[in-house]
Amino acid sequence: MGSDSPEVMGGVTPGNNCHISLQTEDAAETDRLFNALSAGGTVTMPLEETFWGARFGMFVDQFGINWMINQVGGAAE
Repeated sequence: MGSDSPEVMGGVTPGNNCHISLQTEDAAETDRLFNALSAGGTVTMPLEETFWGARFGMFVDQFGINWMINQVGGAAE
């Protein structure tokens, strides 16, 4: 998955120059992963419906690792 880092989102600096991206298909698994991995970190985009037909969210975990979770198929079941 590709992404950009415009200045309004902080731009690119050492440490935010890559994200781990997970793609899921199951709503319950998506919620479980998002909640478990973001615990103690900072949610930068809550899981929500997107214009590309998926549920998507982003966070920085408690260790400073950037994550993106993308549930294909969209809406929570």
